[in-house]
Amino acid sequence: MASTTLIEKTKLARRIKTDAFDSEVSDLLDSAMLDMGVAGVVIPEELTPLVETAAITYVACHFGDPDDYDRLKKSYDEQKAQLSMATGYTDWGDA
Repeated sequence: MASTTLIEKTKLARRIKTDAFDSEVSDLLDSAMLDMGVAGVVIPEELTPLVETAAITYVACHFGDPDDYDRLKKSYDEQKAQLSMATGYTDWGDA
């Protein structure tokens, strides 16, 4: 379950001023973490700014009906791909 801090950061980034959407935002953040996990990204216990930014971008892409969906989706996919190839965000070891 997404932390309250990350939910608040996401709401601020998306200019969401009400708590009415907290459950939806939380679900989308959880989905982002799972989606990154499927791509091989190991989500650290203490989230890093790179992981947080990717998750917030995922929410921006999937919350409501954004006019710039294609740009946001491309941005999220690129962030996820970079994380999936980065040392410290994978468990490939020396392979």
